[in-house]
Amino acid sequence: MTTDKPLNFLEEIISEDVASGKHGGRVLTRFPPEPNGYLHIGHAKSIYVNFGLAKKFNGQTNLRFDDTNPEKEETEYVESIKRDIQWLGYQWANEFYASDYFGKLYEFAVTLIRKGLAYVDDSTAEEIASMKGTPTEPGKASPYRSRSVEENLDLFERMKNGEFRDGERTLRAKIDMASPNMHFRDPILYRIKHVHHHRTCDAWCIYPMYDFAHGQSDSIEQITHSICTLEFEVHRPLYDWFIEQLGIFKSRQYEFARLNLNYTVMSKRKLLQLVNEKHVSGWDDPRMPTISGLRRRGYTPEAIRNFCELVGVARRENVIDVGLLEHCVREDLNRNAARAMVVTDPIKLVITNYPEGKTETLTSEINPEDPDAGLRELPFGRELYIERDDFMEVPEKKYFRLGPGLMARLKSAYIVKCESFEKDAHGNITTLHCTYVPESKSGHDTSGLQVKGVIHWVHAPSAVPVEVRLYDRLFKVENPASEEGDFKDYINPDSLHVIPNAVAEPWLAKAKQGDHFQFMRKGYFAVDPDSANGKLVFNRTVSLKDSWGKK
Repeated sequence: MTTDKPLNFLEEIISEDVASGKHGGRVLTRFPPEPNGYLHIGHAKSIYVNFGLAKKFNGQTNLRFDDTNPEKEETEYVESIKRDIQWLGYQWANEFYASDYFGKLYEFAVTLIRKGLAYVDDSTAEEIASMKGTPTEPGKASPYRSRSVEENLDLFERMKNGEFRDGERTLRAKIDMASPNMHFRDPILYRIKHVHHHRTCDAWCIYPMYDFAHGQSDSIEQITHSICTLEFEVHRPLYDWFIEQLGIFKSRQYEFARLNLNYTVMSKRKLLQLVNEKHVSGWDDPRMPTISGLRRRGYTPEAIRNFCELVGVARRENVIDVGLLEHCVREDLNRNAARAMVVTDPIKLVITNYPEGKTETLTSEINPEDPDAGLRELPFGRELYIERDDFMEVPEKKYFRLGPGLMARLKSAYIVKCESFEKDAHGNITTLHCTYVPESKSGHDTSGLQVKGVIHWVHAPSAVPVEVRLYDRLFKVENPASEEGDFKDYINPDSLHVIPNAVAEPWLAKAKQGDHFQFMRKGYFAVDPDSANGKLVFNRTVSLKDSWGKK
């Protein structure tokens, strides 16, 4: 977070706390993901906010996994979350799990029972829901609400010992069934789940609900500023109530607006559907809004952090245009990506007046934005590949590339003129026959010729075969979740176009996973992990310009 701009409202709160000596001037935040899926771009903003605030005020951030729902949790998700946070450029002070506190949370629940503030309820989930009332009508008390402290203690211990079936009983807080805040209407604290846990194995068969585990875990760790997204604002009174009744360290919850992005979905449930139903290749599919998907697509941590900074921290919900995220990665890659020439739909160009058997070495800048990056070598000879759409048999007005009798400059090479061309039996152009102007060599041009068109090319004998995957937005509407019918009906059928037989300049043969390139006139690309057996695969990160704005 930069220091030369006005403080956002969270920074103002923490600044005042530090100045007043609250918590001894100490700042400790936490990032508490559920290990039930991969992190997405919305989590990236939460990571940026929590870690950024702590860093700004010389504090620390804990990573705490909210592993209270064992049915949906896997070690795979734990490892992916840690990998994503570190890739974004952050390191947590301590790694904790809500399951670390299962014993202490159980003791807290017993304390509430002893104080007459919790009871064991035999009602079914449906009965509890029906008794809860509505926002305008008070709820009804459970027939089990008046159980004695002794009976509740006995039943809760028997719940822990595994004497009851899943769903047979719950532990509920005893607060106010007429409260205008629905979360105060005797919320469930514990439910029975005979499910294997990824860390505690089968030691527990009762698990705390989020609202009970969250605030108490914050308090155990002595979190000073518990930063949540805005949907948890209505949970805050309950968060405070538990802490007050238990008489424990007073962590404080603050809320900011979550990140909503158009042309995608952010719900883990919907993302899991896309994965399980094979609409995408996995959680790290480059079309997914997951951090692992963005990384595979070629997004950089710098671009994502800059995006989070531009979005800012606000109290009001809004939808951010994905074009801003694309702008951030364009800006970063324009400064840092090496340049290369790749022909995706090749036709052969033969320079008839260039000596047969001769190859010369030309040079071109690696990155014009970074003079220190140096030059790369380009072999040049009689036979080249160019893009099929860089030739037009009947040129349109203001067409400045190749056509019968037209001239264009080959990038970092020479001016060539098309003299003739060949077609196959189906009328497709197969070969162009051109002449070159020896005096027009880039950087040493004495020809006096002026041409407007500059096209990219690859030396045919030394061309490297590559696969190019052109990714676009996964959905064709701005808010697929709000459209009629199934959100998957709005998947963009053109979100992936695979070009299996592109050709690249030989310099790219040394490219490795994690490398980023600007393919001249094509866009920004990154090496995909599928690259193997001498065949490189490149993913398009983003086009050179925003094409969706025009659409």
